[in-house]
Amino acid sequence: MDLYADPPGTRVEQAEKFSSALGGSAANIAAAIMRLGGTVALITVVSDDAVGRFIRNQLRHYGVDTSYVTTTGGEARSSLAVVETRSEDCQSVIYRNGAADFALTDGHVAKIAYGDFGCLVVTGTSLAMEPSRGATFQAMALAREAGVVIALDADYRPYSWSSRAEAREICARAAMLSDIVIGNDVEFAVMAGEHDGLDLARDLAADGARIAVYKMGEKGSVTFCDGQSFETGIYAVTALKPTGAGDAFMGGLLTSLAAGLDLETAVRRGSAAAAIVVTRVGCAPAMPNNSELASFIAGYPART
Repeated sequence: MDLYADPPGTRVEQAEKFSSALGGSAANIAAAIMRLGGTVALITVVSDDAVGRFIRNQLRHYGVDTSYVTTTGGEARSSLAVVETRSEDCQSVIYRNGAADFALTDGHVAKIAYGDFGCLVVTGTSLAMEPSRGATFQAMALAREAGVVIALDADYRPYSWSSRAEAREICARAAMLSDIVIGNDVEFAVMAGEHDGLDLARDLAADGARIAVYKMGEKGSVTFCDGQSFETGIYAVTALKPTGAGDAFMGGLLTSLAAGLDLETAVRRGSAAAAIVVTRVGCAPAMPNNSELASFIAGYPART
């Protein structure tokens, strides 16, 4: 659950009111895919309280299938983010003590008919702690057996991990099990350890079985596939805030590939979705639909 200091530009410590929204990388990606015409089921665990119910209601609002969203009791809590809509010096305060989503188990992921889906999207946060880590690897194995594409959003959040070394080992392992790996320069650097992150992205795609997208913020991205690579620029916008761009990118990329568009077009549509989101308040509520995305791309050519 995201709480945004309102109106935009207000600092948290000076806010007199806040607006609420669905939050979290996995939920934001789900909302992005739904807005762009896809169909999504979310696999997660929420707390047995008002915040957990808020999340369920919001997922339904976006049309996300909640059949695999389970509830845990006790002291577990769904996460809360208190954030600002500011382009510079944007504060984000995250509460994840006893995070409910880390309660995902093998039993939860074993119930899914993976063959009914086109892609399993994994976020790096789900790998940060047990039992969610083991359950996520189990889901990846079951998806692989069913012939389903696996996409990994590295989504490295230092506060979720016991150490950078642990994150490197686990996320690099997940990357090797994935067909599509997306991360920014920091996230690939974490997975690469002592090696160069860009080289890791290139190596992941070297065998032709994987796509690796190495994002570099305002410098655009480099995409590797089938031993080839191409660079893609960004769409220049005046941002309201920096959050939500990566989730929008994943939604734009995957829905474009699912629609049969070529990889470079898919990357550009992901970049355009990211640009739109940073100009709007919120993350899930800011995700564009296909009409908005097409209009934006037509009016704002990408920076090369």
